Amino acid sequence: MNTTLQQVFGNIDIYLFDQLLKGRFDLCRNVLDAGCGGGRNLVYFLQNGFEVYGIDLHEQAVREVQQLAQLVAPQLPPTHFQVAPVEDMPFPDHTFDLVICSAVLHFAQDEAHFDAMVRSLWRVLAPGGYLFARLASTIGIEDRVVSLGSGRYYLPDGSERYLVDEQTLLSYTEELGGELFEPIKTTNVQNLRCMTTWCVRKI
Repeated sequence: MNTTLQQVFGNIDIYLFDQLLKGRFDLCRNVLDAGCGGGRNLVYFLQNGFEVYGIDLHEQAVREVQQLAQLVAPQLPPTHFQVAPVEDMPFPDHTFDLVICSAVLHFAQDEAHFDAMVRSLWRVLAPGGYLFARLASTIGIEDRVVSLGSGRYYLPDGSERYLVDEQTLLSYTEELGGELFEPIKTTNVQNLRCMTTWCVRKI
């Protein structure tokens, strides 16, 4: 059974899997993974006829996702997967029904960089579309992180990340003209770091 699940869904983010089980993205056709890596969150979409696109900063990751797509969805051209930063993506406005951005936004250099990435994700999202983001946050470990300024923090796991809090995500949701389609949820990993799921629909 486990082998079958892995073949169907790959090493998918468990919270993205949760949204698939709820049927949230059944009517989405054009899907972008912004910061796609080797494509771990795209296996299901590639195997089920979605128009899948991906961008990543690393050439090796883009080659890997191109190879995955060639194997699973050979009808998709390799140009659907490109080297590009999240804040400057080579796609027209309002293109995608679903934009995935998993474990990427916390690599922002500062507030301006984070803002540019979020607004870029929103720009390419079609009206009625869904943004699924997972990112590190201060939620639940506020007294364990050390501010380094410009929105960056030193975490108990020894890493440095750009961290958000709940109010930041709620403020962006309102300012962008979106609505949460799932409550903000945070996973605390033994008080070493916290990962938050931010799910917004463009209305």
